[in-house]
Amino acid sequence: MEQAVPSSPLEQVRTRIVSAARIAGRKPDEITLVAISKTKPVAAIEELIAQGQRVFGENRVQEAQAKWPEIRAAHPDIVLHLVGQLQSNKAEEALELFDCIHSLDRPSLVTALGKAQDKLGKRVPCFVQVNIGAEDQKGGCAVADLPALLAQANQAGIDVIGLMCVPPADIESAPFFALLDKLADENGLALLSMGMSDDLETAVQLGATHVRVGSALFGHR
Repeated sequence: MEQAVPSSPLEQVRTRIVSAARIAGRKPDEITLVAISKTKPVAAIEELIAQGQRVFGENRVQEAQAKWPEIRAAHPDIVLHLVGQLQSNKAEEALELFDCIHSLDRPSLVTALGKAQDKLGKRVPCFVQVNIGAEDQKGGCAVADLPALLAQANQAGIDVIGLMCVPPADIESAPFFALLDKLADENGLALLSMGMSDDLETAVQLGATHVRVGSALFGHR
């Protein structure tokens, strides 16, 4: 009797997303899987590309610049997201390389991105990162400052499409995801970037449209 061939990590993650979406009464194709490839070599990324993954996320502009131009030349349909904190002096480089930015989080970065967009004549959709757990060590806009930051981004011509968060570690993430969903609804934003390898099901069931998965796809760093 033949044993079933174990599914790949990518297939396993996709199955988890589909199951969570169905439980929540959502369509699985409403959820975008962003494969977080930070610190991963080109060979490991190419393996996922060969299996059909097309949306990837990187944490740092400099690392992405070293890896992705060559990969994208071979795979023009790749979509690349910046999910890590962005320094204001890297705004122009980020716009040149990435298709979406998840970490718009402060007035100085809004100003820098607005100027870079005008200079390059290119606009990239952004998520505003919210410091949902009010943690001093994390980036993100304070909940109370969100309306003002969104107004500034709008004035600067930045296309804010949703909110992003990284909940506190070692604590139930559901309340934080629910709060982000509430904030997005209050501010007329449709998309939510939330959920990672360990809590993507919870995120999908609470409205995530983008889940950022690294270790479940590539293994622990």
